[in-house]
Amino acid sequence: MHDATQDRFARTADRIAALQDTRAAELETKVVRFLAPAGDERALDSGSGAGALAFALAPHVREVVAVDLVPELLAQGRRRAEGVANVEFVEGDATALSFERAWFDLAGSLRTLHHLARPELAVAELARVTRPGGRVLVVDQIAPVDPEAAAGLDAFERARDPSHARALPDIDLRHLFEANGLVLLRNRYEREPRDLEPYLDLAGCEEEARERAERLAPRPYVAELGWYLLDKRF
Repeated sequence: MHDATQDRFARTADRIAALQDTRAAELETKVVRFLAPAGDERALDSGSGAGALAFALAPHVREVVAVDLVPELLAQGRRRAEGVANVEFVEGDATALSFERAWFDLAGSLRTLHHLARPELAVAELARVTRPGGRVLVVDQIAPVDPEAAAGLDAFERARDPSHARALPDIDLRHLFEANGLVLLRNRYEREPRDLEPYLDLAGCEEEARERAERLAPRPYVAELGWYLLDKRF
């Protein structure tokens, strides 16, 4: 899965970063309202891509480390970080972070878990590197409750993007949080309409893969995102 993820995001890093730029102000507003950061946190953006979450946090915390596997995305992030003194981009794996236990006050993951074959490892790592009393933020697409609908969603997303593994339902995410000693402080759900053609373009989905994705696509396609703020109790 690492190879598929790296290949897909290497090819489309410029498109992802450009879309990130158009959404940056809106995302910052949402993140700050949901998190209410104190201002002195050492923060982690795990599976950062070009740093959407890192840049949303940067004006409101002491420092942010953004970690991703894909050098092309890190390069996009570093270009955007010129002049931003408190953001650092580091190559690494969200499922096996190189940081010490309890290193961060705040650890977050934005739209990352559904790309991972082992999302439970990424959640465990977020918990491990967060200090007791710190907070964990997870934002990701969630699967429908109905298993058939969930399977259809994953089939479409994998046709569109080979790096897609599986969207987890809300209940599975909550079980992962609980298993790692993370206590839910608050959550919210957000419906996100997605125009099919630009969405396929964003993933670099072309030729036969595009034809298959178009056949499988929900119409209209309205994704559901879950936002979860969690307390690391121990």
